[in-house]
Amino acid sequence: MSETIKVADLAAELLALAKPLAAFEMPLLDSHGATLALDVSSGERVVMKSGSRIRSTQIGLAASLGLDHLPTRPQPRVVVVSVGDDLVEPGSPLRDGEDEFETNSWLLTTAVKEAGAVGYRVHTIPERAEALKDVVEDQLVRADLLVICGESHDESFDLIHTVLSQLGNVREVSPLIEGTGRHAFGAIGPDKTPVVALPGDPIFAYISTELFIRPMIRNMMGLYDIHRPVIKATLTNDVVSESGRHSFIRGILSTDNPSRRLITAIENQDDLVGLSDATGLIVIPESSSGARAGEEVDVLVLERRFN
Repeated sequence: MSETIKVADLAAELLALAKPLAAFEMPLLDSHGATLALDVSSGERVVMKSGSRIRSTQIGLAASLGLDHLPTRPQPRVVVVSVGDDLVEPGSPLRDGEDEFETNSWLLTTAVKEAGAVGYRVHTIPERAEALKDVVEDQLVRADLLVICGESHDESFDLIHTVLSQLGNVREVSPLIEGTGRHAFGAIGPDKTPVVALPGDPIFAYISTELFIRPMIRNMMGLYDIHRPVIKATLTNDVVSESGRHSFIRGILSTDNPSRRLITAIENQDDLVGLSDATGLIVIPESSSGARAGEEVDVLVLERRFN
């Protein structure tokens, strides 16, 4: 039975699972994209600070200092598993009206890569718990974090939760997010690998990835900036939300002068076209039932492509 949980409480519990990965000396080219675990100095001058992402300019700087290794926290290996016997790989024909193209593994694997992880995509269609258990156990050998979800209407969630519970300590929750489905999280397998089960609907799987999975990944990397930026923007149209639940409404950011940001809620909130177009999520708190055009709201920034 799912228990309701506030967004902030779930985020805190998941971050507690996502401890920073152990630091080690990594060959210079391999360290690209990882996180610097210690300050690097040249004489008495600190030239690279710990907690920063290692990019091409840092690689060049290290080479100029004669360094062929850097002290790093590696990029976490995140395995994304999509489960469901009605899911069909893109490029193959749908067999009947119950089928749907498998979307989540493509969406979420690339999302975790954008967050800084090494992403592995797994699509499986087991009809039995034993078969799914075998798949999950096989993937644990290469996972620092496992993310798993099912079909869009969550038909596979009970199967997923049953299997994960057999492999470790897993808790099922329903976060107070308007429109979302059940989630589960815990630690499984011999190495107590963190696992998160997300709702099957691609839109809410993506929103939960932004809210919960992305900060977990960046915390495992030892980065300081683990959250997306939240800015203030002025609404250009009215939005309605369910009181008592957080709403994350897809919107498009723009400006009408150098000092004012605008956010326009996308008309169709229920399809992936709107999600693809969105550059920000309008955050409506649990205490509110919406906001009016002209009001200033919080916006979680997804992309910096203002008009």
